[in-house]
Amino acid sequence: MIFIGLGSNLGDRTACLAEARARMNQAGIRVVRESSVIETDPVGYADQGRYLNQVVEVDTQLTPRELLNALLAIETAMGRVRTIKNGPRNIDLDVLIYNQVSLNEPGLELPHPRMMERSFVLEPLRELGYFST
Repeated sequence: MIFIGLGSNLGDRTACLAEARARMNQAGIRVVRESSVIETDPVGYADQGRYLNQVVEVDTQLTPRELLNALLAIETAMGRVRTIKNGPRNIDLDVLIYNQVSLNEPGLELPHPRMMERSFVLEPLRELGYFST
């Protein structure tokens, strides 16, 4: 199972999430299932608006690094600008889990190193049945 976290707190947040999902499908990252969209407070840098967050399960033939690069390309194509660490953004795409792969490479750590600290990741993963009850 491969899971991607999506977040947006600039512009039409709902439209940004939808566009990101559509672009993933066009890039060979087929969205299999989607969690509900939840609204959350920002983490890290507090002087910004609330986020819409979602987790999607995807199917892809891309390697973990190729997947990350494809997601970064989608962010760039959608106009994401990185100015403040954990700052406002129209789209944020994170590889959370890539099957049972464990990696610790520059720029790519799997599973995502901070996902267990973030309810906006854990709740959607639970909804999608990743955690057994």
